[in-house]
Amino acid sequence: MKETGKKSRVLEVYGLTLIDLLCTMISFGVAAILRHMYDANGPLDKNSAITACLLLLLCTTVYNVLMDGNRNFFKRDQFVEFTSVAKCTFIVLIITLVLMFFMQSTYALSRVLLAIFAVINVVLTFIVHCTYKKAIIKHYKTNGAGNKVLVVTTMDRGTTLMEQLKLNLPWDAELVAACVMDSKEIEYDMNGITVVANADTLYEVAGKMALDEVLIDLPDYPMSERKKLVADLQQMGVTCHCIIHTFQIDGSARVIDTFGNKPVVSYHKTVIDFRSHLVKRAMDICGALVGLLITAVVTPFVALAIKIEAPGPVFFSQERVGRNGRRFKIYKFRSMYMDAEERKKELMEKNQMSGLMFKMDDDPRITKVGKFIRKTSIDELPQFYNILVGQMSLVGTRPPTVDEFNQYSLYYKRRLSMTPGLTGMWQATGRSNITDFDEVVKLDLEYIDNWSIGLDIKILFMTVYSVLFSRGAV
Repeated sequence: MKETGKKSRVLEVYGLTLIDLLCTMISFGVAAILRHMYDANGPLDKNSAITACLLLLLCTTVYNVLMDGNRNFFKRDQFVEFTSVAKCTFIVLIITLVLMFFMQSTYALSRVLLAIFAVINVVLTFIVHCTYKKAIIKHYKTNGAGNKVLVVTTMDRGTTLMEQLKLNLPWDAELVAACVMDSKEIEYDMNGITVVANADTLYEVAGKMALDEVLIDLPDYPMSERKKLVADLQQMGVTCHCIIHTFQIDGSARVIDTFGNKPVVSYHKTVIDFRSHLVKRAMDICGALVGLLITAVVTPFVALAIKIEAPGPVFFSQERVGRNGRRFKIYKFRSMYMDAEERKKELMEKNQMSGLMFKMDDDPRITKVGKFIRKTSIDELPQFYNILVGQMSLVGTRPPTVDEFNQYSLYYKRRLSMTPGLTGMWQATGRSNITDFDEVVKLDLEYIDNWSIGLDIKILFMTVYSVLFSRGAV
């Protein structure tokens, strides 16, 4: 509902952002006072405290705007609300500490102050959020400020429709009545909603009642009749919503959009919010820049070791298949002898992977240096270039070779519906310990279907742990 959406988004985005900023300032101020009472002899560094407060406010704003931290605020129960507030506070605090570390300000920052701030901010913000939500909803219910909606439908669809609407009704909308077009009687109850009109009396009744919007569900009516109905109702100045009837595919999201100048219903297995995609790309660029700096430092040493053991280029490039079938060249430090691809055909019978991947223990094609840089994942460092130019991401699915891709079924191809990554679910959870390609695909699809920025961060930490402790390293 167009106007309803605008109201709720204004209250969620702008209203809650302002509330969160006020709570952050109050929490930080109270924490500073308590910190002073706790240790009066330990003076608080004012410059570092002011810097921390300003960064907390900035990070809170960015989190609310880019991460849309308060989405579905009016639909969240208290447990979800508390979890969301705690998550926001934790992420904002971590980012603030990282920024202050790079600003070389953490040495003067009171850890006790930040710990007290975190506790106070979670409790205060949660209480204010709940109070704000109750006050807004009460205002709309008691003052008649909600959008009054009339439902126009038929007898065979009415009862089910009313039940569905009650469960999914926008918080600031009110179902005031129903018009059942093919009903011979009126003034009866339909799943809690009073039927006040039929096709003969619709305009007369609607013209006399308080009404903001009309929801029309008449799939069996000719287009010409529905068009006339909307045109006539719009003369009253009300907004008309016509339910679009299309088929539903399990596990797919439907999005109403335009293609060119044509209205379409789009089906997506996974829908990624633009802001989340922007944050993911920003993470990729920052991570790639840091990774390329590390690559530049280690390259002279790795290059020398590779050249001494086996003649040939330092870097290995290979055509891989990326998002939705796009081809690109992936770069690595060379860890095999120059004839590795030719010898692979001879070794296929020793493949330990079940499916469309190749892996074997003690692969004779791998050099001694190659074993070390693979075990430590140093061979993957040049892929930060692929990440920087957008061909890959820090976290995603493994990009297959062209030969592997040409053997993919439709089911397998869905693992390429997201940008391939330097690491992913299967590397972080098992890496080379997994020997069944179907299990790899299952983990990749689990990642795609449940994707979030938080999941990416979790996988990155799990990957670092796997590399440091050589857990399943190749």
